[in-house]
Amino acid sequence: MKRIALACLLLFSATLFAQKPCEWSANGKDSLGTYKALKDYVVYESNFGSSSTYVFLSLQVQNEIPYLHFQYIKKSKDFIAANCFDKNSRLFLQLDNGVIVTLKHIDQQSCGQTLMDSGFNSLISEGTFVFMNGTIEDLKSSPVSLLRVRYSTETFDYPMASQIKSELTKETYFPQKYFIDYLSCILP
Repeated sequence: MKRIALACLLLFSATLFAQKPCEWSANGKDSLGTYKALKDYVVYESNFGSSSTYVFLSLQVQNEIPYLHFQYIKKSKDFIAANCFDKNSRLFLQLDNGVIVTLKHIDQQSCGQTLMDSGFNSLISEGTFVFMNGTIEDLKSSPVSLLRVRYSTETFDYPMASQIKSELTKETYFPQKYFIDYLSCILP
């Protein structure tokens, strides 16, 4: 009887702490090397009045070098100012254990794209960031409490919720545990 209880406990523990399935948006190999990108993941969402803000992250790996792709989407009936990425842009992740992980922008200037859709202005800004040496280990073990993005002219903070039920995608996300759950998808 004790063995059955122990086996059930081990089986439950294994499924409880199992890695999330890796859902790829891109997975290719060619003469230049290999490239993989996880599906975009909602880590921040705000809907207030006639304005909506969404932040997506996607872990990527190209030729065994891990990257983090950041995407910011803002929709509003009002004018939306562009936020540009440049060589000095940074992405900071404050972890629950007090550690701050810094990622550097890949030095490709980008100010996003403005679109008009059904009477709404939309701004889509994207940037790719590289992990600094020794920072990935911290992300594997501690949840993220805050995402800070330093654009070329401004800095914005996005608090990470433990759980989001997205109004945009109608799915549930767990932003604080994104790196804990998905880093193993892109690491050897």
